[in-house]
Amino acid sequence: MPTRTKEIKQVKRILGIDPGTNAMGYAIIDAKGDDIKLITIGVLNIPSGYSQALKLKKIYHQVAELITQYGPDDMAIEAPFFGKNVQSMLKLGRAQGVAIVAAVNKAINVTEYSPKSIKQSVTGNGNASKVQVAGVLSHILKRAIPTKSEDATDALGAAVCHHFKGNNRGGGKSYSGWKDFAKQNTKRTKE
Repeated sequence: MPTRTKEIKQVKRILGIDPGTNAMGYAIIDAKGDDIKLITIGVLNIPSGYSQALKLKKIYHQVAELITQYGPDDMAIEAPFFGKNVQSMLKLGRAQGVAIVAAVNKAINVTEYSPKSIKQSVTGNGNASKVQVAGVLSHILKRAIPTKSEDATDALGAAVCHHFKGNNRGGGKSYSGWKDFAKQNTKRTKE
């Protein structure tokens, strides 16, 4: 009887989320090895006139709808940035929590990444600017990112970060600087 060989690297669909209570960025990619394909990208806009509770309800339903429509295997979500405004941080944490619950209720694996970790994973520099991250993401995707929204681009960064980190489980890479990163990641850098 012939045996079927199992494909070692399967395509993984990843939903990236950049949480927010007024605008929540999202991006969905299909990734296998060095091949990353953008499926969709955008922003979930929540009307500013809504109460905090209604905003959270809308976030929950919109994230659940994305999951139902696109069927991701994993969700990567950006951790709230720890700033000086405690109220903003609490609101972002609630939005993140609601998005996580929407994924968990649909049996989706969820991983949280700090903004610095996402930048480090995508560009090799944890202090890269948003413009630099967007530029590297365009290069990785071999196309312009079809949005000007930083929220959506941040979500795409989270999804790509998750793919890169998933491929390095058990032995993450470290780099001595930009030149070392570029040398080890020729497919992610421009000449």
